[in-house]
Amino acid sequence: LLLGRGRGIGIWEATWRRVSGSRWSPLWRGAEPAGGARPGRGGWFGCGALRMSQSDAGGEGATIAPLCASFNQDCTSLAVGTNSGYKLFSLASVDGLEEIYRCTDTPDVYIVERLFSSSLVVIVSLSTPRRMNVYHFKKGTEICNYSYSNTILTVRLNRQRLIVCLEESIYIHNIKDLKLLKTIQDIPVNRTGLCALSINHSNSYLAYPGNATIGEIVIYDANNLHNVSVIPAHDGPLAALAFNFSGSKLASASEKGTVIRVFSTPEGEKLYEFRRGMKRYVNIGSLAFSKDSQFLSASSNTETIHIFKLEQPSQRPQEESPSWSGYMGKMFMAATNYLPTQMSDIINQDRAFATVRLNFSGQRSICTLTIIQKLPRLLVAASDGFLYIYNLDPHDGGECVLIKKHRLHNEGDSCGSDKSDLAPSISPTYAATVAKTSSMPSASTASGYSEEGGALRGEIIPEHEFAAGTLHLDDETEFPPVSIQNN
Repeated sequence: LLLGRGRGIGIWEATWRRVSGSRWSPLWRGAEPAGGARPGRGGWFGCGALRMSQSDAGGEGATIAPLCASFNQDCTSLAVGTNSGYKLFSLASVDGLEEIYRCTDTPDVYIVERLFSSSLVVIVSLSTPRRMNVYHFKKGTEICNYSYSNTILTVRLNRQRLIVCLEESIYIHNIKDLKLLKTIQDIPVNRTGLCALSINHSNSYLAYPGNATIGEIVIYDANNLHNVSVIPAHDGPLAALAFNFSGSKLASASEKGTVIRVFSTPEGEKLYEFRRGMKRYVNIGSLAFSKDSQFLSASSNTETIHIFKLEQPSQRPQEESPSWSGYMGKMFMAATNYLPTQMSDIINQDRAFATVRLNFSGQRSICTLTIIQKLPRLLVAASDGFLYIYNLDPHDGGECVLIKKHRLHNEGDSCGSDKSDLAPSISPTYAATVAKTSSMPSASTASGYSEEGGALRGEIIPEHEFAAGTLHLDDETEFPPVSIQNN
């Protein structure tokens, strides 16, 4: 099997073995590509960030082919890595995708992460997959770079910590001066670099797989540098992890992709359980909470994106006049108490509150829920090189309406919009979304940060949000060059 990514080409022999009944798993061996990278499940693709191949992006004919895409921590910008560098886009408007910055002197960027709306950007290139470069993009200067013993699979950031995940180790840096604080060695084999970091720097919880064969989640306190708890989340290996904005909830999915669970953190109590489907197993590409933690989105390699509503049965609206079907439904739910545990769990699992039907399947995508121009939106960045924007009706749910489609690259090396396959700008679902008072916070009250690094205008941030010694994002003084070159 010949695998090629950018400048790295490796020849591999795959020997298949049977594990866990009917599931098959490859054992890879052969000559590694440059930097020691080895293909895991999904190749360069890991949960929470979109990694693409040349075939995904349109083949050799695409002059600026996206290799990766990621949303920043408060979903105000989108970073796209290409074969000639990277680009940053503002997500302030539905109608236009404003390019904030473009770098064209770093080839084959497969990881690009921006720290909120600051000028700090972390990139990793396929030409040097073991080296992490940290830049101040407004000044055009490098702050520092670190080299590691193996290929960098994932980078996560908040205002307190910078996390670098390799296949068998995790490195924790202080975001203020980029010094290495802790190395978590000998973690279970993590071929996709699966991990999640709470963006709330007052707790900085880090979640990563605690077992390679079953779905155990380790919760690690990245501020105080110690383990907090282990959550037995799933029977099979983990495929996706995501914290909510406050770090009080953690969503997870296994490689089967049929059930998504939400736990309290750090206690690990199961709060919600959602069923994505039963007919087929899928690869969950990303999980994302809304800012108010009322909704959870899940994208996969199928044509459907699911949005679940986090509410307890007591919070759901009751029918004013009970019907015969409603009475039978209540009797049926009461009868589940006498069924075997596995059967009653399946019956009690909630289904999707809203869905998105993409016009493609089998491609990789990541999604996020955010507020743009005072309305709740679902954003989908796909490996076809487009950003899709949908309206979400927070009251009635149902089918989300596609209102805009932005090209992240084109033949002229510029971003643009594509009006094909768009729903009419005024539709019943869109009108309902506009007419009703949104249950999600408006742009004036949502938690987030401005380009200057402070609170949004009119917002008061609680004192506990200001952890001691955190990054204040004063771009002119916070990011001095650091001389450290190697780990």
